[in-house]
Amino acid sequence: MTDTIEIRPTGPLKASIRPPGSKSITNRALVCAALAEGHSTLTGALDSEDTRVMIEALRQLGLRIEQDRSVAAIGVTGCGGRLPVSEANLFVANSGTTARFLTAMVTLGHGIYRLDGTPRMRGRPIGDLLRALGQLGADAAGELGTDCPPVLVRARGLPGGRATVAGNISSQYLSGLLMAAPYADGPVELAVCGELVSKPYIEMTLAVMSAFGVEVEAEGLSRFVISPGRKYQARQYEIEPDASAASYFLAAAAITGGEVTVEGLSLESLQGDVAFCDCLVRMGCQLQHAPGSITVVAGPLRGIDVDMNAISDTVQTLAAVALFADGPTTITGVAHIRHKETDRIGALASELRKLGATVHERDDGLRILPGRLHAAQLKTYDDHRMAMSLALVGLATPGVLIRDPGCTAKTYPGFFEDLAGLKEG
Repeated sequence: MTDTIEIRPTGPLKASIRPPGSKSITNRALVCAALAEGHSTLTGALDSEDTRVMIEALRQLGLRIEQDRSVAAIGVTGCGGRLPVSEANLFVANSGTTARFLTAMVTLGHGIYRLDGTPRMRGRPIGDLLRALGQLGADAAGELGTDCPPVLVRARGLPGGRATVAGNISSQYLSGLLMAAPYADGPVELAVCGELVSKPYIEMTLAVMSAFGVEVEAEGLSRFVISPGRKYQARQYEIEPDASAASYFLAAAAITGGEVTVEGLSLESLQGDVAFCDCLVRMGCQLQHAPGSITVVAGPLRGIDVDMNAISDTVQTLAAVALFADGPTTITGVAHIRHKETDRIGALASELRKLGATVHERDDGLRILPGRLHAAQLKTYDDHRMAMSLALVGLATPGVLIRDPGCTAKTYPGFFEDLAGLKEG
């Protein structure tokens, strides 16, 4: 793909699309299937940089994984909780799920495991996860003393016990601990310290674990107990389309004054990001839904005040819609997205201003005041969600150019082809 892509304005869209499988579910299912006893088949699986990084790392840990990209299927022969290799040097690129999930998983082994990634990954925090693992008896530490990768794990099995885990930076710490816990030597009790961000992702983790046969005793989303003896069972598991990816197409309906249907996704999805639809309704759109589809029909857009803590992966999508609303939009509760692929609050404020908006940056969000939009060349900061969300502005504003569009390979390699394929009504 070229270094820059220009987005062509459309009229009101009338389109239907099925986005690729959920990255979050695919990587959770890969971990559970890898630890299970027997052979699992994952259908509808996402094929992207993040899932390929996870698959390759699991292969380096000795797992047998077969991927058929033509039918979006992955076969995983599980290890029954016993990692086949005693030494591995794992490259996690800039995949937060891979880094956090596998740091917890390799403590179950017996040997030395190292995890490292891109320069940006070396700036993404993991210290709270390492401290929680230490409370459970693991020897896991950051090599550079920065609370970030690279991570070195000297594993001798995970003894278990009680640990507190910070909830205010990333829910992926807790998800990683939960998925590894069934294979600890003793019972594991996890207590969340502080406010837990992105709560729907913990509910997703518990649901995937349950699908593979492990039930967790949970008190709300603040305390979890995993008893020994509960192990994952191999199965065939279907992965639903990615709700975060769906948000771009539903937002495209709002921005162009059209109508878009996302197939294969329902409001009962495991993914909390389907709640992005509620934001669009509050902004003036109509929502139609069936057991296997969600449709957004555009209406006159108005600005809203919204706490997006639970659906923070859609902050950039909503910001793009906010540019076309009547009145300001205020987004709060998302301080933790400064620690994602980029500082998503600072980066978003900078690029929206290039388009003509007035943006007030806050510690935990932004206030966006729409202005007269104009052409601009927009940076993406090697962040897939910056590229996909900012591209939406070009559907209704001539001259929007997206730099480094190839960064969408992280979760959605075919995004720009799919966006260009949407049809006007």
